[in-house]
Amino acid sequence: PAATAAAASEELSQVPDEELLRWSKEELARRLRRAEGEKVGLMLEHGGLMRDVNRRLQQHLLEIRGLKDVNQRLQDDNQELRELCCFLDDDRQKGRKLAREWQRFGRHAAGAVWHEVARSQQKLRELEARQEALLRENLELKELVLLLDEERAALAATG
Repeated sequence: PAATAAAASEELSQVPDEELLRWSKEELARRLRRAEGEKVGLMLEHGGLMRDVNRRLQQHLLEIRGLKDVNQRLQDDNQELRELCCFLDDDRQKGRKLAREWQRFGRHAAGAVWHEVARSQQKLRELEARQEALLRENLELKELVLLLDEERAALAATG
């Protein structure tokens, strides 16, 4: 219909004025009505096309709004994940610092324990040496007591 209407309009515009003057009133009216009908058809078709374009435009606008919402949610999620990464990185750094502090504490504690063990072993050696000295002294005293008992017994027997 659009091609026919365009052809009819072109057809009439191509006709020279002298030929138009030779046509009868009925022929002119018939061609005029046909051209007007074709124009009305074209206008209706144009209106339908415009409605279709507007409908598609509305669909695209709705799709754009939906995509904007999705994009906003993704940006929010992205921001939340960035914040979580920062938090986890801070937590990781704190954990590493705490681990270093515990290592230092462990080395210090181990050093202190080794020092204390060495002192205790030295004290134990000293105590063992004193114990041995006391045992020798006790043996000597026992021998002295036995000698004194023998001497007293001998004096009591002679005297």
